[in-house]
Amino acid sequence: MSGATLGSDGRKRCAWGNSTPDYAAYHDEEWGVPLHGEVALFERLSLEAFQSGLSWITILRKREGFRAAFQGFRPVKVAKFGDADVARLLTDTGIVRNRAKIEATIRNARAIAELDVPLDELLWSFAPAKHRRPRRLADVPAVTEESTVMAKTLKKRGFAFVGPTTCYALMQATGMVDDHIAGCWRTTH
Repeated sequence: MSGATLGSDGRKRCAWGNSTPDYAAYHDEEWGVPLHGEVALFERLSLEAFQSGLSWITILRKREGFRAAFQGFRPVKVAKFGDADVARLLTDTGIVRNRAKIEATIRNARAIAELDVPLDELLWSFAPAKHRRPRRLADVPAVTEESTVMAKTLKKRGFAFVGPTTCYALMQATGMVDDHIAGCWRTTH
């Protein structure tokens, strides 16, 4: 399972993309595709933070619940959440009910409002100029120099739950890097 594998549909894709139909759809339609826009990037940043310590499939399957709970991930709306909203979210079975992650999402929405550059521009400024597609899963890093600098910068700007590993996962998910395994049918750029 370290390289591209053949799916039941006859497509060679990253092995994890063949493990469930949900993963296949996410792999084929979203993961690694360049993503822009404040709402879309705030959603991905939030979901990557919620994923920390959990399986991504858990987050994927609760995605619509997250969207409903966090008002479509519109930062201007989420920034206004208060204690009553936190209490409400802690009882919402449609999401991961983790106080620290819920509060980080609200804090991050507020941090976006304070930015002096668009979120899109800030996040994409950390995309490496060059990135080589990995040959095998074992070649995919968990952290890079760029994700470490992104994490430090975001924390200085008031963001929470944005460590280097979460930032690298965000970079992968939003196409800032192309970590589809060599031989995978999916090309991103």
